[in-house]
Amino acid sequence: MVDILARNWWAIALRGLFAVLFGVAAFVWPGLTLAVLVILWGAYAFVDGIFTLVAAFRAAQMRMTWWPLVLEGILGIVAGVVAFIWPGITALALLYLIAAWALLTGIVEIIAAVRLRNVISGEWMLGLAGVLSIIFGVILIAAPGAGALAVIWTIGAYAVIFGIVLIALAFRLRGLQHGGTEQTGPAHT
Repeated sequence: MVDILARNWWAIALRGLFAVLFGVAAFVWPGLTLAVLVILWGAYAFVDGIFTLVAAFRAAQMRMTWWPLVLEGILGIVAGVVAFIWPGITALALLYLIAAWALLTGIVEIIAAVRLRNVISGEWMLGLAGVLSIIFGVILIAAPGAGALAVIWTIGAYAVIFGIVLIALAFRLRGLQHGGTEQTGPAHT
Protein backbone atom coordinates (compact mmCIF):
# COMPACT_ATOMS: atom_id res chain seq x y z
CA MET A 1 0.00 0.00 0.00
CA VAL A 2 2.75 2.46 0.93
CA ASP A 3 4.56 1.58 -2.32
CA ILE A 4 1.49 2.48 -4.37
CA LEU A 5 1.07 5.74 -2.47
CA ALA A 6 4.78 6.55 -2.85
CA ARG A 7 4.65 5.91 -6.62
CA ASN A 8 1.62 8.18 -6.93
CA TRP A 9 2.79 10.90 -4.55
CA TRP A 10 2.19 13.50 -7.26
CA ALA A 11 -1.56 12.69 -7.35
CA ILE A 12 -1.82 13.36 -3.62
CA ALA A 13 0.14 16.58 -4.08
CA LEU A 14 -2.25 17.65 -6.86
CA ARG A 15 -5.23 16.85 -4.67
CA GLY A 16 -3.70 19.02 -1.95
CA LEU A 17 -2.94 21.80 -4.40
CA PHE A 18 -6.53 21.82 -5.67
CA ALA A 19 -7.81 21.91 -2.09
CA VAL A 20 -5.57 24.90 -1.31
CA LEU A 21 -6.69 26.65 -4.51
CA PHE A 22 -10.35 26.01 -3.65
CA GLY A 23 -9.77 27.37 -0.15
CA VAL A 24 -8.10 30.50 -1.49
CA ALA A 25 -10.94 30.95 -3.98
CA ALA A 26 -13.43 30.71 -1.12
CA PHE A 27 -11.70 33.68 0.52
CA VAL A 28 -11.24 35.70 -2.68
CA TRP A 29 -14.63 34.97 -4.31
CA PRO A 30 -17.00 33.94 -1.49
CA GLY A 31 -20.11 34.68 -3.58
CA LEU A 32 -18.93 32.45 -6.41
CA THR A 33 -18.02 29.72 -3.93
CA LEU A 34 -21.49 29.83 -2.41
CA ALA A 35 -23.08 29.70 -5.88
CA VAL A 36 -20.98 26.65 -6.82
CA LEU A 37 -21.88 24.89 -3.55
CA VAL A 38 -25.58 25.56 -4.14
CA ILE A 39 -25.37 24.22 -7.70
CA LEU A 40 -23.49 21.11 -6.55
CA TRP A 41 -26.07 20.52 -3.82
CA GLY A 42 -28.86 21.00 -6.37
CA ALA A 43 -27.26 18.45 -8.69
CA TYR A 44 -26.92 16.01 -5.80
CA ALA A 45 -30.55 16.48 -4.72
CA PHE A 46 -31.78 16.02 -8.31
CA VAL A 47 -29.78 12.85 -8.95
CA ASP A 48 -30.65 11.48 -5.52
CA GLY A 49 -34.32 12.08 -6.30
CA ILE A 50 -34.05 10.12 -9.54
CA PHE A 51 -32.35 7.19 -7.81
CA THR A 52 -34.99 7.26 -5.09
CA LEU A 53 -37.73 7.06 -7.72
CA VAL A 54 -35.95 4.06 -9.22
CA ALA A 55 -35.90 2.47 -5.76
CA ALA A 56 -39.63 3.21 -5.42
CA PHE A 57 -40.32 1.50 -8.74
CA ARG A 58 -38.36 -1.55 -7.64
CA ALA A 59 -40.12 -1.60 -4.27
CA ALA A 60 -43.49 -1.53 -6.04
CA GLN A 61 -42.43 -4.46 -8.23
CA MET A 62 -41.57 -6.43 -5.09
CA ARG A 63 -44.93 -5.49 -3.51
CA MET A 64 -43.23 -3.42 -0.81
CA THR A 65 -44.27 0.01 0.48
CA TRP A 66 -43.28 2.40 -2.29
CA TRP A 67 -45.14 5.69 -1.81
CA PRO A 68 -42.73 7.23 0.76
CA LEU A 69 -39.90 6.68 -1.72
CA VAL A 70 -41.92 8.34 -4.50
CA LEU A 71 -42.57 11.32 -2.24
CA GLU A 72 -38.90 11.55 -1.26
CA GLY A 73 -37.79 11.21 -4.89
CA ILE A 74 -40.14 13.93 -6.10
CA LEU A 75 -39.04 16.25 -3.27
CA GLY A 76 -35.39 15.65 -4.19
CA ILE A 77 -35.99 16.42 -7.85
CA VAL A 78 -38.01 19.55 -7.00
CA ALA A 79 -35.31 20.71 -4.55
CA GLY A 80 -32.66 20.22 -7.24
CA VAL A 81 -34.65 22.18 -9.80
CA VAL A 82 -35.31 24.98 -7.28
CA ALA A 83 -31.56 25.14 -6.55
CA PHE A 84 -30.89 25.67 -10.28
CA ILE A 85 -33.70 28.15 -10.89
CA TRP A 86 -33.43 30.14 -7.63
CA PRO A 87 -29.94 29.60 -6.19
CA GLY A 88 -30.29 32.58 -3.84
CA ILE A 89 -33.36 31.12 -2.14
CA THR A 90 -31.63 27.75 -1.88
CA ALA A 91 -28.57 29.33 -0.26
CA LEU A 92 -30.77 31.17 2.21
CA ALA A 93 -32.76 28.02 3.03
CA LEU A 94 -29.52 26.09 3.56
CA LEU A 95 -28.27 28.85 5.84
CA TYR A 96 -31.49 28.76 7.88
CA LEU A 97 -31.16 24.98 8.16
CA ILE A 98 -27.66 25.43 9.60
CA ALA A 99 -29.02 28.12 11.97
CA ALA A 100 -31.81 25.83 13.19
CA TRP A 101 -29.29 23.04 13.73
CA ALA A 102 -27.03 25.37 15.73
CA LEU A 103 -29.93 26.59 17.89
CA LEU A 104 -31.24 23.09 18.62
CA THR A 105 -27.84 21.60 19.38
CA GLY A 106 -27.05 24.59 21.59
CA ILE A 107 -30.19 24.03 23.62
CA VAL A 108 -29.45 20.31 23.96
CA GLU A 109 -25.85 21.04 25.02
CA ILE A 110 -27.01 23.44 27.73
CA ILE A 111 -29.57 20.91 29.02
CA ALA A 112 -26.89 18.21 29.05
CA ALA A 113 -24.48 20.49 30.92
CA VAL A 114 -27.09 21.20 33.60
CA ARG A 115 -27.83 17.50 34.00
CA LEU A 116 -24.14 16.61 34.15
CA ARG A 117 -23.15 19.24 36.71
CA ASN A 118 -23.40 16.74 39.59
CA VAL A 119 -21.68 13.96 37.66
CA ILE A 120 -18.57 15.55 36.13
CA SER A 121 -16.45 18.60 36.67
CA GLY A 122 -15.99 21.03 33.81
CA GLU A 123 -19.59 20.72 32.64
CA TRP A 124 -19.54 24.47 32.15
CA MET A 125 -17.52 23.90 28.95
CA LEU A 126 -20.42 21.97 27.44
CA GLY A 127 -22.77 24.74 28.56
CA LEU A 128 -20.48 27.34 27.01
CA ALA A 129 -20.41 25.34 23.77
CA GLY A 130 -24.20 25.39 23.85
CA VAL A 131 -24.30 29.14 24.38
CA LEU A 132 -21.85 29.63 21.49
CA SER A 133 -23.99 27.41 19.25
CA ILE A 134 -27.07 29.46 20.09
CA ILE A 135 -25.24 32.73 19.44
CA PHE A 136 -24.03 31.36 16.09
CA GLY A 137 -27.59 30.34 15.16
CA VAL A 138 -29.01 33.74 16.14
CA ILE A 139 -26.31 35.53 14.11
CA LEU A 140 -27.09 33.39 11.07
CA ILE A 141 -30.78 34.29 11.34
CA ALA A 142 -30.20 37.98 12.13
CA ALA A 143 -27.49 38.56 9.49
CA PRO A 144 -27.73 35.81 6.87
CA GLY A 145 -25.23 37.52 4.56
CA ALA A 146 -22.55 37.61 7.24
CA GLY A 147 -23.48 34.05 8.25
CA ALA A 148 -23.06 32.79 4.71
CA LEU A 149 -19.70 34.52 4.49
CA ALA A 150 -18.62 32.92 7.78
CA VAL A 151 -19.65 29.46 6.54
CA ILE A 152 -17.78 29.95 3.26
CA TRP A 153 -14.68 31.19 5.09
CA THR A 154 -14.81 28.18 7.40
CA ILE A 155 -14.97 25.87 4.39
CA GLY A 156 -12.12 27.82 2.80
CA ALA A 157 -9.94 27.58 5.91
CA TYR A 158 -10.59 23.84 6.12
CA ALA A 159 -9.70 23.37 2.45
CA VAL A 160 -6.42 25.30 2.78
CA ILE A 161 -5.33 23.38 5.90
CA PHE A 162 -6.43 20.04 4.43
CA GLY A 163 -4.55 20.81 1.21
CA ILE A 164 -1.34 21.75 3.02
CA VAL A 165 -1.48 18.51 5.02
CA LEU A 166 -1.94 16.49 1.80
CA ILE A 167 0.96 18.27 0.12
CA ALA A 168 3.19 17.55 3.13
CA LEU A 169 2.14 13.90 3.00
CA ALA A 170 2.86 13.77 -0.72
CA PHE A 171 6.42 14.98 -0.23
CA ARG A 172 6.99 12.45 2.57
CA LEU A 173 5.77 9.74 0.21
CA ARG A 174 8.03 11.10 -2.53
CA GLY A 175 10.96 10.69 -0.14
CA LEU A 176 9.99 7.04 0.35
CA GLN A 177 9.89 6.50 -3.39
CA HIS A 178 13.42 7.82 -3.83
CA GLY A 179 14.95 5.40 -1.36
CA GLY A 180 14.10 7.10 1.91
CA THR A 181 14.61 5.07 5.06
CA GLU A 182 11.43 6.07 6.80
CA GLN A 183 9.71 3.24 8.63
CA THR A 184 6.17 2.36 7.62
CA GLY A 185 5.27 0.41 10.73
CA PRO A 186 6.07 0.29 14.43
CA ALA A 187 9.73 0.36 15.38
CA HIS A 188 11.26 -3.00 16.36
CA THR A 189 13.87 -3.21 19.06
